[in-house]
Amino acid sequence: MEPVEISVVVPAFDEARRLPATLLRVMAHLSSGGRRFEVIVVDDGSRDATAAVAAQGLACLNEHGRLLRLGANRGKGAAVRAGALAAHGARVLVTDADLSTPIEELAALERACDAGADIAIGSRALDRSLIARPQPLARDFGGRLFNLVVRSFALPGIRDSQCGFKLFRRESVAPVFGRAGIDGFGFDVEVLAIARHLGYRISEVPVRWSNDGDTRVSLLRGIAAFADPLRVRLGLWLGRYGERGGACRS
Repeated sequence: MEPVEISVVVPAFDEARRLPATLLRVMAHLSSGGRRFEVIVVDDGSRDATAAVAAQGLACLNEHGRLLRLGANRGKGAAVRAGALAAHGARVLVTDADLSTPIEELAALERACDAGADIAIGSRALDRSLIARPQPLARDFGGRLFNLVVRSFALPGIRDSQCGFKLFRRESVAPVFGRAGIDGFGFDVEVLAIARHLGYRISEVPVRWSNDGDTRVSLLRGIAAFADPLRVRLGLWLGRYGERGGACRS
């Protein structure tokens, strides 16, 4: 396989309806720039035709389009982890299947990595004027409260850990995701806390974002995620993520 500049990882649970347009848009954008890329869809135990739709959409990429299937619905964290660890690209982008953050915002994250960041994360909190369609008030309040808990216990200084648009330099992927273990929606907190613990540089970048009302985050799962920053803090205290620092950079 020829070298791949960027891998795009798309976790998918019951995304048969939205996935075809998402794959077409991602591939068109990357192809227009003459990029050597691959797209990895991770089917997280979907109950619909997600796997079949993904396989059909990726077929044109040959070996650069891959479908990974988890045996059961394990959670977004498990799906992202599987896709990231399987990626071959010099940089690995994780993006949601609904493209709430447009794929065109990749350029903003790449500029941050070009400037020295090991990990660049999209943020809705740095410039809220970029939010085209906000969340309902109750969900927005819950998100802000969750981010407050995250900053207090696990990631001081990070304004928005949960935007599903993150770019990793390849060197950071295995050390970070290889230590992560949270399978649910709180996985972002753990991944970023591990990265910081290991000494990787994280840049938070304002991006355009639009809420999709067909969210896969149930109220119950959202409430359960509030325990994850505490789990991460405890893990850091107990040394579960290995020695601090020591991140390797090329």
